[in-house]
Amino acid sequence: MSESASPQTLTFQGERMRWVSPSSLQELLQLKTRNPAAPLVMGNTNIGPDIKFKGTVHPLIISPTRVMELFEVTQTPQGVWVGAGCSLSELQSLLEKLLLQSPQEKTELFRALIQQLGNLGSQQIRNVASLGGNIMSAFSNSDLNPVLAAGSCRVSVISNGGRREVPLDQNFFVSFGKTILKPEEILLSVFIPFSRKGEFVRAFRQAPRKESSFSTVTTGMRVFFSEGSRVVQDVSIYYGGMGPTTVSASKTCQAIISRRWDEETLSRAYDVLLEELVLPPSAPGGKVEFRRSLTLSFLFKFNLEVLQRLRDMNVITDEVPEKMQPLPKEIQPSLQEFQHVSKSQSEQDPVGRPMMHRSALSQATGEAVYCDDIPTTDGELFLALVTSSRAKARITGLDVSEALQLPGVVDVITVKDIPGKKVREMCGYEEELLAESEVSCVGQMLCAVLADTRAHARRGAAAVKVGYEDLPEPIFTTEEAIEKSSFYEPLRSIERGNVTEAFKTVDQIHEGEFRMGGQEHFYMETQSMLVVPVGEETEFNVYVSSQYLSFTQDAIAETLGIPSNRVTCHVKRIGGAFGGKVFKTAILACITSVAAWKTNRAVRCVLERGEDMLITGGRHPVLAKYKVGFMQDGRIMAVDIQYFMNAGNAVDESIFIVEKILLHFDNAYNFPNLRGRAAACRTNLPSNTAFRGFGVPQALMVLENMINDVAMALGRPADQIREMNMYEGPSITHYKFAFSPENLRRCWQECKEKCEFSARRSAAQEFNLQHHWRKRGMAIVPVKFGVAFSESFLNQAAALVHIYKDGSVLVSHGGTEMGQGLHTKMQQVASRELHIPASKIYISETSTNTVPNTSPSGASYGTDANGMAVKDACQILYQRLEPIRKKNPKGSWESWVMAAFLDKISLSVTGFYRGPDLYMDWEKMEGQPYAYFTFGVCCCEVELDCLTGDYRTVRTDIVADIGKSVNPSMDIGQIEGAFMQGLGLFTLEELNFSPAGLLYTRGPSQYKIPGVCDVPLHFNVYLLSNSDNPHAIYSSKGIGEPVLFLGSTAFFAIKDAVSAARSDSGLFGPFSLNSPATPERICLACASPLTQKIPASKPGSFTPWALNI
Repeated sequence: MSESASPQTLTFQGERMRWVSPSSLQELLQLKTRNPAAPLVMGNTNIGPDIKFKGTVHPLIISPTRVMELFEVTQTPQGVWVGAGCSLSELQSLLEKLLLQSPQEKTELFRALIQQLGNLGSQQIRNVASLGGNIMSAFSNSDLNPVLAAGSCRVSVISNGGRREVPLDQNFFVSFGKTILKPEEILLSVFIPFSRKGEFVRAFRQAPRKESSFSTVTTGMRVFFSEGSRVVQDVSIYYGGMGPTTVSASKTCQAIISRRWDEETLSRAYDVLLEELVLPPSAPGGKVEFRRSLTLSFLFKFNLEVLQRLRDMNVITDEVPEKMQPLPKEIQPSLQEFQHVSKSQSEQDPVGRPMMHRSALSQATGEAVYCDDIPTTDGELFLALVTSSRAKARITGLDVSEALQLPGVVDVITVKDIPGKKVREMCGYEEELLAESEVSCVGQMLCAVLADTRAHARRGAAAVKVGYEDLPEPIFTTEEAIEKSSFYEPLRSIERGNVTEAFKTVDQIHEGEFRMGGQEHFYMETQSMLVVPVGEETEFNVYVSSQYLSFTQDAIAETLGIPSNRVTCHVKRIGGAFGGKVFKTAILACITSVAAWKTNRAVRCVLERGEDMLITGGRHPVLAKYKVGFMQDGRIMAVDIQYFMNAGNAVDESIFIVEKILLHFDNAYNFPNLRGRAAACRTNLPSNTAFRGFGVPQALMVLENMINDVAMALGRPADQIREMNMYEGPSITHYKFAFSPENLRRCWQECKEKCEFSARRSAAQEFNLQHHWRKRGMAIVPVKFGVAFSESFLNQAAALVHIYKDGSVLVSHGGTEMGQGLHTKMQQVASRELHIPASKIYISETSTNTVPNTSPSGASYGTDANGMAVKDACQILYQRLEPIRKKNPKGSWESWVMAAFLDKISLSVTGFYRGPDLYMDWEKMEGQPYAYFTFGVCCCEVELDCLTGDYRTVRTDIVADIGKSVNPSMDIGQIEGAFMQGLGLFTLEELNFSPAGLLYTRGPSQYKIPGVCDVPLHFNVYLLSNSDNPHAIYSSKGIGEPVLFLGSTAFFAIKDAVSAARSDSGLFGPFSLNSPATPERICLACASPLTQKIPASKPGSFTPWALNI
């Protein structure tokens, strides 16, 4: 508390900022008069992100949360005055209360506002964000401002000079983030009027995600009719997302006023609206055709709703073309079905039974410890990275002098400080830890600033000045890489049969191209590490969020020029990884270790979300070209697919992903003639890396899209084409790996039966006949996924098991707990093998000094490998106790353990598992690269809005063959989570890069992963019963990755619904719909008459806002 401040004024003084909370309106006005540039902060939902992510500095922030006048609510005969400080939740509650107290004709505007409020941000945001703050933010795509403006609302503003009222109209919003209010004026309250008889108000929005997402386009529309007629007396239409501010479609309104509300008037209004609201093709935010289409679609929807109201009021007798209903959103009861264990199994044996994740409760309460939860030590430093702002350039200078002068900055780490290897090698290519002379992408790491706090480190990093000399012709897109033959070697290919000859004998040939976007890992915990020098003989303890500890350990040792036995890596748990915490994690750990080595102090590096997304890469985008030959009966005889992955500026694991693509691109189908070619394209974007599925989702997505094209070309259901070409009986893959597809076929049949496929498809077709602007679609898709590492040496694991004198057991193994429940399953394994309750078993962490030479936790092989190692160790221990048990068969576990200790029997054992000798010979195009296959089938039904591209997954049914599940509840959870991540990949998540190679989508406000609103309304998961797998622990199967691809079923259900919409416009046969199927792509693919009014911009005639990489 500041001593000089008034007793009524609360003040906090920071290093660069002063926060003041006045207690009265008079104090607030005085503060604002003296400091007109100081922002007012209520919920901090606007200013806060700017400070955190954009580095905005406000010397003074005024928080008027204690000024009571800002929270006053006054009702008048004309409407209600709402204090500007009221939260959006309070506004919503107030309006809902007024709905109950007032006749419907007076609450039209209230209803429209409530509708918008329900989707504005999240409940937590609405609880703190204020009405006034929302208005004054003046976002161009505001959800509320167009409705308030259309509803003829006005605001009361006040300053020391007095009070005045200002209409909320087209003149109120001057530019993005700016209104006509004077700097010293404060928004005091907002007047929301009652509607009149004959007045209708509606609001519409379309966003990338249904909830917690900024709108792409939003609108408020109001029309007032002369009493008892359809003649328009007044109309007001405002849009958000169609310019730098909320815009009025005033010319369109003039074209409607004094005219009859009918088809002729609205048709003319559409034409005027198109002329009035024009966006240049390179407009910020992109999606120009979609945004313009939405303006028409919203007006059309408004028209339908107004016609329905006029009909309800007996003003007109015309039939309304179609009543617009919101998409379904009621959650339905769902099923989780699995096979129970045998009645003969011991009650104490947890294997095969649902068992709660061992740290579920502590994670839910926030007590679970992650890397950055480790308390700071005395003298600890924080590391912040300096990254490249150019995509391809020569570094001409690195000036750190200003950074070193800043408070708290201790040192700057450059490539010259690295004592050992300065690069990491992969597949014959090198990647620099820190760039030395040139940069090859935006986001490449250049140096690191060390400081005593995070804030000081980041401030120091921002002060580093980098000189560049741009180099010519950076490559960003896959097409540019193909044109310039910019590939990482080797290029891979594989063929079965004679594809060229087969094309000569088929009835039809179809050629196509398919593009699939990348995906950000978006793990909950960003890249985190803490490196602590032990203090002697260059020894380090490294706490790191890595899913491959030994790889990180070896990388650090090589970078520091010391043996690996001086580096101990620890991980208790990590907050998700999905493949993204291997290669870049090791590089970041190396840089952090150099800092700790140079300063001999503990150094912590935790990336901000934006940094993480910029630096670490994600799933590879793919461009594929395919050619398929088939017979009239649906048999596919020849397939030729070329895959081109955008790998980025470093090879990372791209070559291995290329190989996995070609080993899986047959999916579940036995094509007699099959050829695949794949290449990793070298571009000037941040390098992409492993991601759950490791190329399989890309491989299968292209193939399944091709099959859909075949079905459309033949006019037959896609499920018939899939089933006809599916593996059957003893089978051999295109790389000569023998397997049985019996369980694949079982999954297919069970899924069709359990989801009532035939009946529901007929119902969907009937629905489509009755609805022109709403369509339903269904799809059923299989997956065949190879489990284990094709690099044979990775299929090994070790475990260390200790039994203590009190009978408690400590298990250590080489796998990483990433949230998937690996530690819980290891507890179950140890419990069964030692014949003791799981409660006696504890797993503390994974560390390289207890289990050396670990393999990565990935390839859906973590339970298989580590489980066998734990089983091996526990069996040895149990056998050692056998003589003790025989001497005292009625003794307790604790008595046996103590007796063994007194008898000098070792109670500590290392277990080991040597996995199968897998291989792939690319010259011979044959091998056994996997231990076995996991199978699954999914059916999805969706309902979509053809006017906006919005959709909802009505129902999803999954049947998965995972053998005999070790823990059914966790496996079902993995299936549900993988499906949702796949749903995001194929229908929602979109990475946008600028024409200069900068990633735009660096955070949750720009990049949307699935939310609760995207979960299927009816979500059923069935584990295939009576399944066996002799190749894994207790006949189980790996499940972490395979089901992710089944999220594509939603994509193909959408495509089915879009096809139904296109047929209404006379469009039949194959059509292009790339992944992800965003509302933009869905809406444009539906090709409605409104969409077809929008002129397409000529490619090459403008610079796009975002690249199609």
